[in-house]
Amino acid sequence: MMLDDKDKILIAALRRNARESLVGLARNVGLSRSATQERMRRLEREGVIKAYTVELASAQDPGVRAMIAVTFEPGFRCKQVVPRLAGIPEVVACHSLTGSIDLMVNVACDSNATLNRIRDMVASVPGVATATTHIVLATEWARD
Repeated sequence: MMLDDKDKILIAALRRNARESLVGLARNVGLSRSATQERMRRLEREGVIKAYTVELASAQDPGVRAMIAVTFEPGFRCKQVVPRLAGIPEVVACHSLTGSIDLMVNVACDSNATLNRIRDMVASVPGVATATTHIVLATEWARD
């Protein structure tokens, strides 16, 4: 689907504040409230907008964020490893990659002790050859 300028303005406004009122969004886009609402429905229907999310205040944020770089044992693929990782609640995203790392597992948890437990769980999944942990010191900016 091709996005026009109004779609892009609407998406940018929603990225800034997904709770913005429909009237406020319409004002940003320069359309009527009903035209803006229909545009949002179309973007949702076409899969451009997949979800509206919550960004937690720092007091509610997990204490520790990390990325675990995973390599597979020969013959193993994502379809064999990823389903086992999906059952770990602290795993918030899992990205398959090209290059020397097969999978990047994003973790959000309450402590280094919990991170260590999660890292051990990831490393013990059949097919995982290595699991190298990288703790996130700060998120400079995010656009998800």
